Amino acid sequence: MRFISLFFAKFFARFFDKNFKSFNSLKNKRQVIAWSFYDFANQPFTTIIITFVYSAYFVDYICPPQINGMALWSMGISITAVIVSILSPILGAIADRGGFRKFFLILSTWICIVATSCLFFFQKGDHVVALVYLIIANIGFELGTVICNSYLPELTTKKNIGRISGFAWGLGFLGGLISLLIILAAVFLLPMVFINSVDVTEKVIRSSNIFVALWFAIFSIPVFFLVKEKKGESLTNKHVKESILSIFRTFKSIKKYKTIVRFLIARLFYNDALITIFALGGVYAVEALDFSYTEILVLGVVLNVCACIGSFIFGRVEDKIGPKKTIEWSILILIIAVQFAYLSPELDDIGFSKSLFWLAGILLGLMTGPSQSCSRSLMARLTPKDKINEFFGFYAFTGKATSFLGPFLFGILVYNFSPQSGLLAVLGLFIIGYIVFQTVFKDKVNLNSILSFSILVLIILFELVYILSPKISSIF
Repeated sequence: MRFISLFFAKFFARFFDKNFKSFNSLKNKRQVIAWSFYDFANQPFTTIIITFVYSAYFVDYICPPQINGMALWSMGISITAVIVSILSPILGAIADRGGFRKFFLILSTWICIVATSCLFFFQKGDHVVALVYLIIANIGFELGTVICNSYLPELTTKKNIGRISGFAWGLGFLGGLISLLIILAAVFLLPMVFINSVDVTEKVIRSSNIFVALWFAIFSIPVFFLVKEKKGESLTNKHVKESILSIFRTFKSIKKYKTIVRFLIARLFYNDALITIFALGGVYAVEALDFSYTEILVLGVVLNVCACIGSFIFGRVEDKIGPKKTIEWSILILIIAVQFAYLSPELDDIGFSKSLFWLAGILLGLMTGPSQSCSRSLMARLTPKDKINEFFGFYAFTGKATSFLGPFLFGILVYNFSPQSGLLAVLGLFIIGYIVFQTVFKDKVNLNSILSFSILVLIILFELVYILSPKISSIF
């Protein structure tokens, strides 16, 4: 295994040196590209397992008809969020003191890889054990992302952090796009060879878990071997105790960094909305709009093309106009996109429902990357150098501390009413996040922003009444 890993590491090193000429001016070009390739490696997990393919397969096939698969999937995402919110700041603090980031990065990555490959074996009726392995894989993925993010400030400067962060996100979405195209090609071509096309499609969907695991294992090698780790002491109980104590000290001292606190609170809400979209977007298309597996795969391809474009373009835009304005515009457009997705089932009678949903998907794809990469680079700009890993642990903590809330509310609304009603929770979270974000660099909320968003709040309230109480909606 080590020989194979070293072979791939040398291959990637030569490949990085010969290509990516736009980064030739960087002294640490090889490390920057290797770090960016981790996004390329792990994105297929989010794209194929969480958002589009396996989530739809779990709800539509693995769960029996009497089980509300959409609500069950929401619960699994919520459980993951709670566990990650507890572990991420502890791991960040341990890494800060002992230099163990690389160890935990490799460990969490391989937990995700092994658990993902196990999803291949679960079939109809195995919804409980499949959900358990999904939670384990997702925890490994999220913790690996937290640890990898903490390398960013060390590999960049304030002048190029936006470009590098956007490049990494774009590379990640490119990885998701290529992996989706491979699965889509298999779904289209293999049924032409075999007689039972339905059975072949089901096997391709199941085999996608093995494919994602292998992809992650191969393309995560560069960051393991080419990104340098600072020297640290051997891991002892002292490091663990100090790490836990440092969390409480950070909670007390973070009040000094009011700008960071307000930003983390704002991100808590709008990131929660994004997590809900990632976890339940594909499932929503299947349940509310009757998308087929092929349509889901095509939707994933289109969204990833848009995400690649958005990440690469807005990475450069951020360096010119700053992360604050970029984040603001991305949240505004995301709100419009979710509103379109909410309204799309209502247009089924005139045959325009899927078209409107496709428009919503394109907008979501364009702005998903910028909202995340700009948040990551803004956090890096605001964080003191001596608090990098610890504060990035809290960056993940605020991103996950209440991230169970979006999927949980979505699941409750879906379980009691309809898939369409779940999007109201997403809209509400985006609006709260935007309003709080207006206070990041000033002490008072912009009254114009509150007034403009009051209109959206009224629209959401009407939509809530419309769905939850048909009798009241008839009065309007």
